[in-house]
Amino acid sequence: MENALLIGLSRQVALARELDVIANNMANVNTNGFKARESRFAEHLMPTARADAFQRPDQRLSYVIDAGTPLDTSAGMIERTGNPLDAAIKGDGYFVVQTAQGERFTRNGAFEINPQGQLVTSDGHVVQGENGAIAITPQESGLVIGADGTISSNQGVRGRLRLVRFADGQSLKNEGANLFSSTAQAQPAGATSRIEPGAVERSNVKPVLEMSRLMEVNRSYAGVAGMLSKMDELRRAAIQRLSEAA
Repeated sequence: MENALLIGLSRQVALARELDVIANNMANVNTNGFKARESRFAEHLMPTARADAFQRPDQRLSYVIDAGTPLDTSAGMIERTGNPLDAAIKGDGYFVVQTAQGERFTRNGAFEINPQGQLVTSDGHVVQGENGAIAITPQESGLVIGADGTISSNQGVRGRLRLVRFADGQSLKNEGANLFSSTAQAQPAGATSRIEPGAVERSNVKPVLEMSRLMEVNRSYAGVAGMLSKMDELRRAAIQRLSEAA
């Protein structure tokens, strides 16, 4: 009976984790360049050592464990904005930005010019070009981002956006503020990516799918909770009968 309660608890813990993932996805439906995550679970068998010599051998118990939350690296819809500082990536590349913790990576191409004349993301992180930060003077006008990432003004070419890619997209770790870090070596995106000027990539979260997952998780959680409640009632009834028999 105790085993049944522990197995049910392991399922509830896994469902709570899935609920957190769904909630985060839903909260970022309108976040530019956001990449959704999914929940993966696996079966964990216990005990690992079995005493088959006993008259009633140990029974292997199947628990639920969190096997990870892989990143959905598929592209989101590209939306035309007409803003000359907006840029969407077509392909598997990422923009490089400088933060207090070092270089980070993002698909958010809604760029701005900060008071220091630097090209930054909508969260204020300095966008990196192939030769470092891209600076624009107050006297410049007619800014244009080319399909190759080149940024030009009425005074000529000001720099080129640095795009990188990763051989394994699952090496990317969320750092908050729609940024990623990775322990893997970033590689130049090269011909695998190009820029769509005057546009941004929307979130790749599918709201209808997430809502259906949310309802499924709620039903599963309620079902497990009902089962645990019945098991608890059965245990109490057993204890009561044993006490009366004594």
